[in-house]
Amino acid sequence: MKNTDWDIYRCFVTVARTGGLTGAAQATGLSPATVGRRMLELEERIGRSLFIRSQTGYTLTGDGRFLFEQLQEMEAAARKVESWQKEGEGATVVRIAAGTWVSWLIAENFPAICTERDAFNISLTIGEARANLAYRESDIGIRAFEPEETYLAARPVGEVAYAAYRQKNAPGGVERWVAVAEEDAISAYLRWPHEHAPGRIVATVTRPRSLLDLARAGAGRAVLPCFVGDLDPLLERVGDEIEPLRHRQWIVMNNEDRHRRDIRTVVDRMTRFLRSHTDLFAGKRPPRNSA
Repeated sequence: MKNTDWDIYRCFVTVARTGGLTGAAQATGLSPATVGRRMLELEERIGRSLFIRSQTGYTLTGDGRFLFEQLQEMEAAARKVESWQKEGEGATVVRIAAGTWVSWLIAENFPAICTERDAFNISLTIGEARANLAYRESDIGIRAFEPEETYLAARPVGEVAYAAYRQKNAPGGVERWVAVAEEDAISAYLRWPHEHAPGRIVATVTRPRSLLDLARAGAGRAVLPCFVGDLDPLLERVGDEIEPLRHRQWIVMNNEDRHRRDIRTVVDRMTRFLRSHTDLFAGKRPPRNSA
């Protein structure tokens, strides 16, 4: 394992986290073929099989899991040193991991989280997978359940409701749905159309954000968080809230980091901002202008 570049290890960590070549290629900017060659090269260098390869992706072997754990610890240590160094320079980066729609709301209201006077920057990682803070992959996460990990601190910020939405004043007729592709439907609300309207899905996408565009365009009905659908003047609810999808929402952070000034500042601001939208998150519709 002599002279193995850190870049190839980072590529391995990315494949392990994304579960395949396509996701790793998107994250690294390399082609899937290049990522695949690098993984074969790494296995050849260390003399161990790291992945079980199949049509559904790359699954870690026992040796792969061991290497992944060690490299995550190295990453965590490197990030702590980097944060310490940047604090001395007066500029740090606060890394937030959140789902598609909370990230959208944060982006729409970014000055509520970070202003031009702040000495820190924001890095926002968007994805439906659970935010993992064990190895400092992120500093702050938004989760749909209270964390069980003892190393995490958490703040509740209300409940999130979901409903079906369609283009406003769309004509009746055949019930059509749009959905995230079944293999990408990680969250319960993304699985709902596949479980309740499997024969009426007319379009699938790979990212939840596109559901909003399809519903606006009149392609079909989409299950969306109420704080997204109710704010959009081009959409209207179809029926009542889908109550089984309702869940609580939590801001989580590492216990060891929560007193770091920049992280504490961002967490406090996010808490105030999200709690100020409690009714909207819970599906209580905002009043419409009569004009």
